[in-house]
Amino acid sequence: MTEILHGNPEHAASPATRGAAASTQRTAAASAVAVQSLTVRLGDVDILQDITFTLPERRFLAIIGPNGAGKSTLVKVLLGLVPPRHGTVEVLGRAPGTAPTHIGYVPQLKTFDRTFPATALELVVSGIRHGWPARIKKHEREAACHALERVGATRLRDRPLARLSGGELQRAYLARALARTPRLVILDEPATGVDFLAEHDLNHLLEAYQRDQDATIVMVTHDLAAARHHASDVLVLNRTLVGYGPPERALSRHCLEQAYGHVGHGHGVVLP
Repeated sequence: MTEILHGNPEHAASPATRGAAASTQRTAAASAVAVQSLTVRLGDVDILQDITFTLPERRFLAIIGPNGAGKSTLVKVLLGLVPPRHGTVEVLGRAPGTAPTHIGYVPQLKTFDRTFPATALELVVSGIRHGWPARIKKHEREAACHALERVGATRLRDRPLARLSGGELQRAYLARALARTPRLVILDEPATGVDFLAEHDLNHLLEAYQRDQDATIVMVTHDLAAARHHASDVLVLNRTLVGYGPPERALSRHCLEQAYGHVGHGHGVVLP
């Protein structure tokens, strides 16, 4: 049975939500993501089945689940790239894909062609312009440099992408996602293929951005330790919604057994 845990009153008073009063333009009841009865079919297979959850603004959501669970498909639905077969989805109160300037996206790094002839600065500017820049304008350069500084990557500004390590490329993509100061940042397995130090830095950079901008973070991850220690909410997925709520409950043995079918997986977490 699915465990929907986000109504827990103690969870509602977590540190991730106590900063809500800092914003005068958004109410405490505002939702960053609202999904109702979502089903997605590819061919003859339901990749996602009857998914329902609501994520308030200013939260840090980790989406976990085994390979093939539909995590990346859910991200594509939120971005407006994959249409639902059934159900409704709202992102920042609008249909997916209709508020691109308010959303930053960090894709899986393993999908990136490192031979692409561009610099880190040009990559970041492409996120500002939503197209590849033939000539960078002064305000775009300033915004891109500020974003690179925010993620500790100023030194990478003029470096070709082919010469970036996994962690450096990750920082450049994060700068690209943050360049427009989005209200919602969505990341699809951003730590895949990077070392532990880079992954550790990523989580702290995301927490700092969330705190400073009253932003919402949605991150697909295989790292249960990161989900436990950095997220305010965890969604456990295996084509259906297995569990949703605070980490101490969504990452329970019961939820993980339902999602993964066993508890001996190598994710570096001691299960309660």
